Amino acid sequence: MYIIVVGAGGIGSALVEIAVRDRHNVVVIEQDPRKADAISRRHDILVINDDAASVDVLREAGAERADAVVATTGDDATNLMIVALAQKLEIPSIVSVVNNREHTELFRRLGANVMENPDVIVAEYLYNAVQRPKIKDLVTLSGGAQVFRAVVTERSPLVEKSLREAGEAGLIPDGILIAAIEREGQIIIPSGATVVQAGDLITVFSKGHASDAVVERLTG
Repeated sequence: MYIIVVGAGGIGSALVEIAVRDRHNVVVIEQDPRKADAISRRHDILVINDDAASVDVLREAGAERADAVVATTGDDATNLMIVALAQKLEIPSIVSVVNNREHTELFRRLGANVMENPDVIVAEYLYNAVQRPKIKDLVTLSGGAQVFRAVVTERSPLVEKSLREAGEAGLIPDGILIAAIEREGQIIIPSGATVVQAGDLITVFSKGHASDAVVERLTG
């Protein structure tokens, strides 16, 4: 895959590290000379020290043959311009960081896959970890849906019941789906006949905000 990464800050540099490790062709556009020099020293890739909000610069980076462009700068105006230009250049996959959540819908309307402000996402993750220690790896999706993992204790009413039985008994509320179970290092994709055991690490999809009462009911 041929990927153009715009911005060599923390996110962009980490993305380049992953893409290079997986042996993709990567080009970086970075306006800051120090950051451009730093990333070119770390990786044997093309680094363009210029403003990416330009059709000519994106073409220099190989936009005509690029499979994807990822805008990672800390400025939404710059990222939005890159998204618009990438659309004009018909780059198949366009991804962007959105620093201000109020701009998210605008980016989506232009056809970009977006990741909202990473700093806010990390802060919310840490806050949830403090407030709700039973929940692991909580992610809030678009529209308010949530995905999280939690350990089922011996006190859970789900223990030794199949998911079908638990659902029929009202122990699994509407809008809640147990999507996976990790048991003794193995991942189980559950069916209605799957029996929950104490110590299971369940992956839960919740159509809306999962209240503390729901989490308590599932985990015990």
